[in-house]
Amino acid sequence: MSDSAPIDTTVAHSARVWNYWLGGKDNYPVDREVGDYVLQAYPEMVAAARADREFLIRAVTHLTANEGIRQFLDIGTGLPTHNNTHEVAQSIAPESRVVYVDNDPMVLAHARALLTSRPEGATHYVDSDLREPATVLKTAGGHLDFTQPIGLTILGTMGHFEGQQAYDIVRGYVDALPAGSFLVMCDGTDTSEPMIEAARRWNDTAPLPYHLRSPQEIARFFEGLEPLEPGVVSASLWRPSESEVGVVREVDQYGGVARKN
Repeated sequence: MSDSAPIDTTVAHSARVWNYWLGGKDNYPVDREVGDYVLQAYPEMVAAARADREFLIRAVTHLTANEGIRQFLDIGTGLPTHNNTHEVAQSIAPESRVVYVDNDPMVLAHARALLTSRPEGATHYVDSDLREPATVLKTAGGHLDFTQPIGLTILGTMGHFEGQQAYDIVRGYVDALPAGSFLVMCDGTDTSEPMIEAARRWNDTAPLPYHLRSPQEIARFFEGLEPLEPGVVSASLWRPSESEVGVVREVDQYGGVARKN
């Protein structure tokens, strides 16, 4: 998809609806209409979206501060918001390098304008279909050193793919990572009736369906990897900060962080 590809404002787009739920302004009336329709069934979606973002922040913080990771491959970037992957990593290690991958023209336009790197590090964007790991990895290899550990982040993305295809896509990326790398992943789960109804409403109104998985099905993405404690859990329960302990509520987004040995 080229930079000149048109932005279709007549149909809802997952990145823009997600942006709306997070309180952003990069969305259109059709996105807000679908977002509100989903929220009628599942008001907790806003909390789930925020928990997903906070999970990413905590995971990237841990990998940078405690595991020595200095390069990240962010698959399915979505629209920029606060505390993006490179901002979190570079706030700890300014030399960190991040490659973002998406193929939506609006996402890429905003990314290039807003996701600027600190001078010590680097930020790049791959305009490519994430369903083609070989193509993405070839381009990313021009910016990341695949002989050194990489943090692979895939959040809120695999729900758009059914069955084995989703596992094959993730495996295509994980297999290319060197030992010492990490997979950070989180996605929507069928762990409450309101969430199931929310997904039904989404699929009735948006062109790109979203398929919920069970926590056990989310855990399958990490097969062959060494999960960090506490394993695959509700996003809000993955190493919450001390200030959050005692008030954390589970959300219907499950994820985890695991090491490739």
